[in-house]
Amino acid sequence: MNKSLFTYSLIFLILISLFGFNFFLNLIGNLLLLIFLIPLLILAVLFISFNSLKSKVNTCNQCGTVTLGINNTCMNCGADLENTNSKSSEILKKPSETTIEVKAEEIK
Repeated sequence: MNKSLFTYSLIFLILISLFGFNFFLNLIGNLLLLIFLIPLLILAVLFISFNSLKSKVNTCNQCGTVTLGINNTCMNCGADLENTNSKSSEILKKPSETTIEVKAEEIK
């Protein structure tokens, strides 16, 4: 039994030296490649999703309320948002500096 164990060990060491060394080098190289490429892939997905969300954001020209591109009217003042595009969404006034006229009516 001791002689067969020695024979199998010798065959195993010869096969490892021929095929195993190349396999382990490739395995380590692929693992290192994954370690560096997975964060880059995550950053690319985050960048694309951020730009997609940024393109859907509308800012009201009258009151400065920022909304997603779901509605055609402003949720705060009711102004039309269809003419608002991404370049004209930059407002010179801050929303806190604008004034909205409100008419008060007495309810009986």
